[in-house]
Amino acid sequence: MIEKIKKIREMTGAGVVDIKKALEEAGGIEEKAVEILRLKGLQKAEKKGDRQVGEGAIFSYIHGNGKTAALVKLHCETDFVSRNEEFCQLGRDLAMQVVAMSPKAVRAEDIALEEIEKQQAFWLKELEGSNKPEEIKEKIMTGKKEKFCQENSLLGQAFIKDPEKTVEELVKEKIAKLGENIQVGG
Repeated sequence: MIEKIKKIREMTGAGVVDIKKALEEAGGIEEKAVEILRLKGLQKAEKKGDRQVGEGAIFSYIHGNGKTAALVKLHCETDFVSRNEEFCQLGRDLAMQVVAMSPKAVRAEDIALEEIEKQQAFWLKELEGSNKPEEIKEKIMTGKKEKFCQENSLLGQAFIKDPEKTVEELVKEKIAKLGENIQVGG
């Protein structure tokens, strides 16, 4: 039992008592316990979302060819966390994400309306020749818009190092692990 706790603590950074409870709830299965801790951490992260972020740091990434680079401003609550290695790694990863995926905005709602309208005009031309009913065309347009906004916003994109999660989920995991609100940009 102690070895399982140590292993899970190294993976998640969660407290020993929380790990014990998660293992009990999961019937001793490590993978289930880690998932339980992750979900509880995401719930904690949601609660911290309104807290003031007055500290932080700027992180950079320059691609190997030297022709593309990005700067990312990452905010947190205390200077202690802003110097934490996990926080710094998150900043470097986000800067690399920006270089690799070229998001148009940090959040989906921040994408310029002109950009969305330009895409919608293109999608309408695609649908012109189809014999689909209007309500189906509207649903298709709505779906395309949502997908476009997700793929072109930093927080909505799949994380390049782990495509199973979005960048927003990654940030929330770090909030849960570090115990402070973290915000990108601004």
